[in-house]
Amino acid sequence: MSAEVPVKPGRLVDRSPELSGAQMVAQLVPPRQFASATLDSYRPDRDYPTQGAAVAAIRNFVAEWTPGKSGIFGRKRTPDGPSGIYLDGGFGVGKTHLLAALWHAAPGRKYFGTFIEYTALVGALGYAASVALLKGASLVCIDEFELDDPGDTRLMARLLGALADTGTRIAATSNTPPNALGEGRFAAQDFLREIDSLAARFTIMRIDGLDYRRRDTDAHAKVSADAAADVERIGGATTLDRFDDVLTHLGSVHPSRYVTLVEGLSAVGLTGVHPFANQTDALRFVAFVDRLYDAQVRIAAEGTPLDEVFPEEMLAGGYRKKYLRAVSRLVALTNAD
Repeated sequence: MSAEVPVKPGRLVDRSPELSGAQMVAQLVPPRQFASATLDSYRPDRDYPTQGAAVAAIRNFVAEWTPGKSGIFGRKRTPDGPSGIYLDGGFGVGKTHLLAALWHAAPGRKYFGTFIEYTALVGALGYAASVALLKGASLVCIDEFELDDPGDTRLMARLLGALADTGTRIAATSNTPPNALGEGRFAAQDFLREIDSLAARFTIMRIDGLDYRRRDTDAHAKVSADAAADVERIGGATTLDRFDDVLTHLGSVHPSRYVTLVEGLSAVGLTGVHPFANQTDALRFVAFVDRLYDAQVRIAAEGTPLDEVFPEEMLAGGYRKKYLRAVSRLVALTNAD
């Protein structure tokens, strides 16, 4: 019997994904690694009581649902009370697991997506059409809540307000408390009213703890001696590209389509990795890493370790938390078995 012939890696830059509004909506579900997430499968660190408190808060959040007259699940609350829960904490403390567990436990029609997926949905369908589509949902979950510019601030404030006013409950995660969103990125004081209106929508739960991806070891991103050989060893659908070529390609693809860009891949290989010279490329790469992590696509990279590609001046700026989240995920994806 002849040996199986290895599949030659493709090129990420040859992928030109298209994503319709209907496809965007169909993908508003938890990432595959959280497809079976439950509150019982979350393992709180006993050294950090806020983790157990967050589980209890979510259980109460779920328990407050009760069938409404129209068949849509409503909430036992006063009309002016918070209509959502906000999980604020560092990287790797299980916020996305808890958000996905809430989504699985909630009744009725519900949606789960990252902040960028919702803003992309509005960009594709328009504000009114997006509200009409999401309206009537029992729950809208927003992972990685971010407000990087004034337009997104106003957009999300309006969207969440319109949904909450019609009975939809909101759950969100972020590395930044709601009243600090936007600090260091734009003149937050000029948009204080919009930011405060967002904060008023949530009951805020702080989750402390260590990054579970780095809890047992001071891990670093693994550097590949031969990315081509490594992706071939991993097998399945893989790609191999120069780092600069990938950065250029990411600039030609809307971030809302990154999820399709990595769809079906088991690994990506990168050669010639080097520190970022400009923030635009760095932020696109962060969005790309988020989609790789959601899809659990492994990375084999030659050159500069991927946890060292964000220069100190970038880490000291307003996007520090985004970059550190990406570093945490890059460490995990380059060290995956």
